[in-house]
Amino acid sequence: MAGSAAVPTASAAAHPRLTDSGTTGSAAVDSGTVDSGTVEERRLDRAAPQEILRRSGFDTVATEFARALERSGSYARAEHVVARQGARLWRRAVDRAQGRGPAGGDLSRDDDRPLYWARLGMTREVRQWTPRFGLTDAQRTGLLDALEQTSRGRQDIHWPCAKGLKRILVTGFDPFTLDQDVRTSNPSGATALALDGTTIRTAHGPARVETAVFPVRWQDFADGTVERTLRRQLPRVDLFTTVSQGRVGRFDVERTNGAWRGGYPDNENVSRTGTVPVTGTVPVTDPASQPQWTTTTLPYARIVAADTGRFPVYDHTSVTEIPAGGTDPVVRPDGPTPGSTARTGGGGDYLSNEIAYRATLLRDRLGLHDSLPGGHVHTPVLEFGTGNTDPATGTVTDPGFVRNRLDIIAQVRSILTVAADAGAPGISGTARTRD
Repeated sequence: MAGSAAVPTASAAAHPRLTDSGTTGSAAVDSGTVDSGTVEERRLDRAAPQEILRRSGFDTVATEFARALERSGSYARAEHVVARQGARLWRRAVDRAQGRGPAGGDLSRDDDRPLYWARLGMTREVRQWTPRFGLTDAQRTGLLDALEQTSRGRQDIHWPCAKGLKRILVTGFDPFTLDQDVRTSNPSGATALALDGTTIRTAHGPARVETAVFPVRWQDFADGTVERTLRRQLPRVDLFTTVSQGRVGRFDVERTNGAWRGGYPDNENVSRTGTVPVTGTVPVTDPASQPQWTTTTLPYARIVAADTGRFPVYDHTSVTEIPAGGTDPVVRPDGPTPGSTARTGGGGDYLSNEIAYRATLLRDRLGLHDSLPGGHVHTPVLEFGTGNTDPATGTVTDPGFVRNRLDIIAQVRSILTVAADAGAPGISGTARTRD
C-alpha cells in the first residue's frame, strides 16, 4: 500500500463513482432512512467473496448477526449485541488464524479475507436494519462505529502485567484494489491475525504482541481512527510497527513519512489529495506547526542486516519533495532536504504512508521520539501462484499464494524479534507507562 511506489496508476475513468466527496460510495441517507449499502458492501455479492466465506465457515456470520439484532428490542440492547458480535468476529478470526477451533472449511487458516468479508456482511445488516423501535441516523452511525471498533481488534488490546514482559504493537490493513482483483488478500492483515496475543522470545526476554487492523478508507483516517486507537497505547508499549503491503518481492523499512495524500482511490472508490489532515486528531493546535516529514525510530540498520527470511529487506530512504523555494516535485533518493514540502514519503502517498505519518507524529507529540522505537514496514506484494494470476479465470487460492502469505507472516515476526533484540531506547521496559 505504498501509493505511487507500489500501487498501479489509477484514474477516475478506471474507478466508477470516484469522487472527492466523503460520502460517495453509499446512497444518501435522510433521517431514519435505510442505506442501500456502500461500495465495499456491494462487492460482497460477487462470487469470490461468497466462496471465501463459504470455504472458511464465515458464511453464516451475517445472518446470525441479523437474527441477534432482530431480537434486541431496544437501542441499548442493540449496542450490546453489536459490541459482543463484533468482538466475537475478531476473536474467531484470530483463533482460526492461530489454529484454535474448527477451520470451518478448506480455506487455509492464515487467510485474512474471511474477516474482511464477514465484517462487511455485518455492516450491511446494520445499514439495512429497520427495527420496530425506530433508529435515528446518529444511532445507526453509532452502531456501525461500535462494530468497526470491536471487529478490528482495537478494543481487544490487553497487556498482561507480567514482570519483564515487553510490549509490541502491530497494525495491519484490509485487502484493497478489489475492483482490480476481488480475490485480493492483504498480508499485513493476515500478519495481524497470526500474531495477535502471541509471545515472541527476544534477547531481552519475552515480548507480547497485540494487533489491530485498519480500513483502507481516507475518511476514517481524517476522522482520527488511527489516533483514537494508538494514543492510549503508545505510552504503554516498548515497540510499535505499522505494517502494510508494498512492493513486489521485497520488504522495506520506510525511513521517512510525508504529510501528503496522493489521491489514489480507497476501498470506497473515494479519492483524497492534499496535506494529511491532523488538526484535532493529534496534539497539533496550529496547522502551521504540522511537520512535512516524520522519521522512523525502528533500528533499521539492524533489521536490514539480519537474516529474517526469504525476502530481501531494504532501508528505503527515497522520497519526493518540492524543494524550499521551488514549485516542481523532485525525487530525493537519500531523503528530504531542509524546508521541503512532502509529495511522497518513503511509503508513497497512500494510506500506508499516512498511517506511518500519523503514528510517528503522534509518537513525537507525546514526547516519545527518543524513547520509543516505531515506524513502518512494507511487506512484499502477496502474489497468486503461477497460472492463477488472472482474476477473471483464477481461483480464490492456490498453494503458491498460501506459501507466499505464510512466508511473509513469518518474516514479519522475525523482523519484530530483531527490532526488539536491538535494545533500542524503550526496549528496556523502564520508560514505558504500565497499567
